[in-house]
Amino acid sequence: MSKKKGLSLEEKRSRMMEIFFETKDVFQLKDIEKIAPKSKGITPMSVKEVLQSLVDDNMVDTERVGTSNYYWAFPSKALHTRKRRLEELDIQHEEGNQRKKALQQAVDKAKVGREVNDEREDLLKELTALKSQRDQLKVELEKYKECDPEVVEEIRKANISAKEAVSRWTDNVFAIKSWAKKKFGFENNRLDKAFGIPEDFDYIN
Repeated sequence: MSKKKGLSLEEKRSRMMEIFFETKDVFQLKDIEKIAPKSKGITPMSVKEVLQSLVDDNMVDTERVGTSNYYWAFPSKALHTRKRRLEELDIQHEEGNQRKKALQQAVDKAKVGREVNDEREDLLKELTALKSQRDQLKVELEKYKECDPEVVEEIRKANISAKEAVSRWTDNVFAIKSWAKKKFGFENNRLDKAFGIPEDFDYIN
């Protein structure tokens, strides 16, 4: 023979509520501990836990009188509690739907202008190339600073040419940023972040 399956917590809670509804009486814990196992098949060890869970959910009322706690629950109170709980769940459900709708709208809005296309890919490649060339020129300029005075004097003209080249590439970057801002409606910080342009990007003095 298979072993008899024990009651689930919800089954114990339901059966304990039947004790209150059927008797419409007030009990102490010791009374429930005697009645529940015999009439409802609830194990003695779980009576206190089940009763407390019903109190926590406002399905059973309790009051301390002297040194004893008394418990009671009437059908009208239980019906009102269930109705209020259903109303709360309906409100939570509606709020959840509203949040989901708002998030979806935000996602749809964020996607505008970010569709993958040849024009956007070309812009990305061009900006990446400009950044790389600008970085190389900056490295060269840093090398010049570390040279001794005689070498610096010899490469002064080359240095000026390099700075002019950097300025031209900087012009190109700003021009492309301006074009992209008008074309796609992007903010400057969004363009900088998308294409890896440093926040301090500017002309070299």
